[in-house]
Amino acid sequence: MLDRIKSVAELTSYIRHLIEGDLSLQDVWVSGEVSNMTRARSGHWYFTLKDSDAQLRCVMWRSDAARQTSPIDNGDAIEVHGKIGLYEPRGEYQLYADAIRPVGVGDLYQQFERLKAKLAAEGLFDAERKREYPAFPHQIGVVTSPTAAAFQDILNVLKRRFPLAEVILSPTMVQGNDAPRQIVEAIGRLNAYTEVDLILVCRGGGSIEDLWAFNDEQVALAVAGSRIPVITGVGHETDFTIVDFVSDVRAPTPSAAAEQAVPNLADINAGLRLLTERLDGMMYDALLEREDKLNNVQRTLDYISPARTIANFRQRVDDLHGRVQRSQQDRLRRLRDRLDSKTAALEAASPQAILNRGYAIVTRSDDDRRIISELDATPGTGITIQLKDGELKARIEDKDAHEQYKRTLF
Repeated sequence: MLDRIKSVAELTSYIRHLIEGDLSLQDVWVSGEVSNMTRARSGHWYFTLKDSDAQLRCVMWRSDAARQTSPIDNGDAIEVHGKIGLYEPRGEYQLYADAIRPVGVGDLYQQFERLKAKLAAEGLFDAERKREYPAFPHQIGVVTSPTAAAFQDILNVLKRRFPLAEVILSPTMVQGNDAPRQIVEAIGRLNAYTEVDLILVCRGGGSIEDLWAFNDEQVALAVAGSRIPVITGVGHETDFTIVDFVSDVRAPTPSAAAEQAVPNLADINAGLRLLTERLDGMMYDALLEREDKLNNVQRTLDYISPARTIANFRQRVDDLHGRVQRSQQDRLRRLRDRLDSKTAALEAASPQAILNRGYAIVTRSDDDRRIISELDATPGTGITIQLKDGELKARIEDKDAHEQYKRTLF
C-alpha cells in the first residue's frame, strides 16, 4: 500500500517537529564569524554565523537582544547559545539565539567548566544534598547589594506575594575582586546570628565577567556549607553560575527566586475560598444524606408505630361502621319497599278501593249481613247497596217473574 502523498506544509511541519523534538538541538552553543548582520526596526537581530565550511542563519528576538552587553558586528568571532528550529514559510532551519558572547571569554568558560567538574566530583551537586525549605517562611535572609535593583525587585515580590515574611538583608558587593569574600561573609553572618528560614543569594543580569564572583570556589563552598537552605537567583534565565548547581534551588532571576521562596497570598486565599466552597458542599451533601437517612428512619418508625396500627384500626372501624350503616339503610329501604308494596296491595284490596272501581257491597237491610250468594236473600228481602259515594235501598224480586209485572217497591 503506497504512502499518502504529503503536501509541502505537512512535510515541513513534520521536519520541524523532528528538529524541535531533539533535546540536544534545543540547548546548544555554536561558534563562528558574524556576517549579514541586520538590526530590524522591530529590535530583532538577523545574522549569519559561518566558518570555512558552512553557514547558519540566526535570529535573536528583541527581548534577548536588549540584554546583550557586548555589541557585535560583521566579522566578529562569537559564541551563540540557543535552540535550532525551522522557519516553515521559507523551509529554512535556523538558530534562535538567546545569548551571545565574544570568543575572548573562552578562558573564563574553561575555568568555569573545570571548577564545575571538580565540585561535581566532590558530590556538591548531588540531588540528595538538596534541602527543602518551609512553605511559609517567617524570616528570609537576602545576600545581595543593598543598592542593586535586584534587591528592590525582591522586596516588591515578597511584599506582593507574602507580606507576612520578615526580610533580613546581609549586604555584600556582588561584583569585583572583593565580592567573593564579602559574599562568603554575608552567608556566614546569616548562619551565625539569625534564625532565618532560608537564604536568597541574588544578583541582576550582566556579562560573564560581572557574574564571575558567583563562580568562585569559596562562594560555592559557603553555599554548600550553609545550615540554612539557599535559593540562588543570579543573572538572567540563560545565565548559569557555579552557585546555581550547589544551591538547594536555582531560580532564573532574583525576582523568580523571591517568587519561589514564598507562596502567593492571593493564591492561598483563593485556595481557602475553594476549600471553603468544597467544605460547604461536602457539609451540604452530608446533611442531605443524613436528612434522607432520618426521613427513612422516620418512615420506618411511622410504619411500625402503634399509632399507625391504631389509626388503621380506627379507619377499619370507620369502614365497618359505614358498612353497617349502609347495610341497615339497604335493609330499611328493602323493608320500606316491601311495606309500600303491601300497603299498596292492601289499599288495592280494601272495600273502598273495590267500590272505587265500580263494585258494590250488598247487605240485608234488616241485619246488615252481607249478601254473597243468591241464597242469602229471598224475594221480597230489603237490601242496602253500598256504592263508592253512598247507598241505595232496594228489595229482592222474584227473578222468574221480574219481567212480567211492574210495581213500586216503596
